Amino acid sequence: MSPSQTPKIKIIFFLLVILALLSGCDILLDIPTPLPVEVVTPGETSTSWYSVYFTDPTGPAAEYYEGGPDEAVAAAIDAARLSVDVAVYDFNLSSIRDALIHAYQRGVAVRMVMESDNMDEPEVEDLKKAGIEIVTDRREGYMHDKFVVIDRLEVWTGSMNFTTNDAYRNNNNYIRIRSSKMAEDYTTEFEEMFIEDLFSTDKRAANPNPTFTVEGTRLEVYFSPDDGVAAHIVELIQSAQHSIYFLAFSFTSDDIAEAILERAAAGVDVAGVFEKSQVASNTGDEYDALLNAGLDVRLDGNSRNMHSKVFIIDRQIVITGSYNFSANAEKSNDENIVVIYNADIAALYTAEFQKVLGQAKQP
Repeated sequence: MSPSQTPKIKIIFFLLVILALLSGCDILLDIPTPLPVEVVTPGETSTSWYSVYFTDPTGPAAEYYEGGPDEAVAAAIDAARLSVDVAVYDFNLSSIRDALIHAYQRGVAVRMVMESDNMDEPEVEDLKKAGIEIVTDRREGYMHDKFVVIDRLEVWTGSMNFTTNDAYRNNNNYIRIRSSKMAEDYTTEFEEMFIEDLFSTDKRAANPNPTFTVEGTRLEVYFSPDDGVAAHIVELIQSAQHSIYFLAFSFTSDDIAEAILERAAAGVDVAGVFEKSQVASNTGDEYDALLNAGLDVRLDGNSRNMHSKVFIIDRQIVITGSYNFSANAEKSNDENIVVIYNADIAALYTAEFQKVLGQAKQP
């Protein structure tokens, strides 16, 4: 090496050292923060403002407790920046437990409301030990809601409890909707329970946005027992012109059954699947009344539970949430539903309905 080359090598080495130092310095380099990656799990259909999920009890991954909607919920909690509010009837999923604890530990405000009868699960104890405050209903009626509000910007809801049975063995549906107005509705409902200790019939009708639109889709939000949910469902059934499809875990509502029978008599196509264990145990179950009227109603084929609570009207409107079609849901339990006027979402729910119907037992 010649003496003339030595200064050049030193200069190059010096520049390499400066670049290495700068690459690790957030103050000097303006490195943009990457946007959160949206995790898409099996059984999900996702757009910018909604994602729809269905459990798959017969799928190969269910045996290993993998690929369920809980993974998407946990990923959303992992991405939370400010707050996570959870209202759920039952809880034992380690995936969501871990996500909630991690969120709390990084400074996210995590709050929970649960049914008093289901507080003895180890995963619930883990949440309490981590410092997460859980308020229970301590009433005769059930705190039967199933929803999560994240950063007051998006809501997750449907029929799924946060349990291994509901995420992997039972038929359930879950939907994520990004809407600040919907989040305001659910936050208002949550804080009635969490802050004011108002449950069941003590609650007041305080929904700030019962009807609103998201990207051209109309949505309606109702809570039980304060919003008269059954009357809204009956009105929607009475509006049916072509078809009424439903999945029912518990169905004892005379008013809803009568509305279905009236539209069926007018020529509207009706088909539904009932959870067989509830038909066997319920007093006043509507299965026989609809079956004897000649309607295509069937008992589910899942060896566990068909736990969804869904109506699909004219393949245009979806009604889903925690609300069983029963007197308890209407009069004493804390429940929630969302009505979605969107043909694309209705098509997803119709496909799931047809799958469950095909697995059901013919009368």
